[in-house]
Amino acid sequence: MVVVFVLVAVAILALLAGVHRYVWRRLIGDTTAKGSLARRVGTVAAFVLPLLTVGAFVSSRSGVPFPVQQVLAWPGYLWLAALLYLTLALLVGEAVRPLLRRFLARRAAARQAPPVDVSAGAPAVQVPAAAEPGPATDGSTRTDPTPDAEAPAPPVADPSRRLFVARAVGGAAALAGLGTVGLGTYGVLRGPRTKRITVRLAGLPRSAHGFRIAMVSDIHLGPILGRAHTRRVVDAINATNPDLVAVVGDLVDGSVADLGPAAEPLAGLEARHGSYFVTGNHEYFSGAAEWVDHVRELGLHPLENARVEIAGFDLAGVNDVAGESEGQGPDFARALGDRDRGRASVLLAHQPVVIDDAVEYGVGLQLSGHTHGGQLWPGNLVAELANPTVAGYERYGDTQLYVSRGAGAWGPPVRVGAPSGITVVELASPQA
Repeated sequence: MVVVFVLVAVAILALLAGVHRYVWRRLIGDTTAKGSLARRVGTVAAFVLPLLTVGAFVSSRSGVPFPVQQVLAWPGYLWLAALLYLTLALLVGEAVRPLLRRFLARRAAARQAPPVDVSAGAPAVQVPAAAEPGPATDGSTRTDPTPDAEAPAPPVADPSRRLFVARAVGGAAALAGLGTVGLGTYGVLRGPRTKRITVRLAGLPRSAHGFRIAMVSDIHLGPILGRAHTRRVVDAINATNPDLVAVVGDLVDGSVADLGPAAEPLAGLEARHGSYFVTGNHEYFSGAAEWVDHVRELGLHPLENARVEIAGFDLAGVNDVAGESEGQGPDFARALGDRDRGRASVLLAHQPVVIDDAVEYGVGLQLSGHTHGGQLWPGNLVAELANPTVAGYERYGDTQLYVSRGAGAWGPPVRVGAPSGITVVELASPQA
């Protein structure tokens, strides 16, 4: 196992080194002169930025003081996203590069071609045929005084043209890659948008028709997203005037000591039937027991493999599967085993992979997060390999599953193709 881990780590490091080398060559090496200030600055950045990324990852797991984590996190994680989209943009540029060179070469050749006189009435120029060698009138052998024309030399690439192409393609790739990261960062920092869906829930009485659950997951408070982000999330939820709030895991990336103040705005959540919380996998990296106690102090009700009756339906919650390593994993029998299956039920479970257990226990609707919708395209393709549903609504037998993309971001504070949001789930009664 150790050998496999080492080999995987070496392969990842080799891949990252190769990608950084490629990006440096296309953006710096091909576009700047040797010894120039631009090349020196670009080369230093090519070494420093990946070191900051490594520092951001290591510091968050090694007990480094929280202010140091914050200093390293912004440039370190943002560079990780920038590297992804710069690489993708440069790879697209590889297809554009030869086409642009060919276009410029043809345009240059057209400008250098001699003009042809096609004016009306111009006499045609007769070109005499080359004289055949033969005996001269004086008896000697006659030869053509004009030597044979040499074959044209192959075209030589114009260095200035190559530099222009390198700079044009590199500049366009930098603009596209960094622009994508900038827009993705803005999408996270502006706060989550609100989505509304209606779910018809079997067994829900007419009296509970229209019950609204404001669901949020994956807020990921940490070195980058702090108290201001929590306030944006709380304001977005309260603006929906929900009947109940469900915080479905991955609230934090850090300890209560570091992030307790960042989570305090959660005390301002407003809902007629209260706010509920279940753990996500990141809580178990951050001290789950301490966080469960802290959110309880903030007025949320943790559902640790537990169930409550609310307005005509059962609301249950299970711990995240990451808790199994601490003996605190999901316990469906405890949360759902003795309930009346004739009643409508809603299950809060961080990871959608537990949907099979929800089906087995007759759950009507499971609310999950965890996937971030892929967060950074094409990450959704990877997320699809590990999750039954990456984002949105699907049905599994009689059990319905809704997966939120989440309201925050893990690692880079960037989302591309997977906007952050909260979801208002309105329950509909079949009797209505």
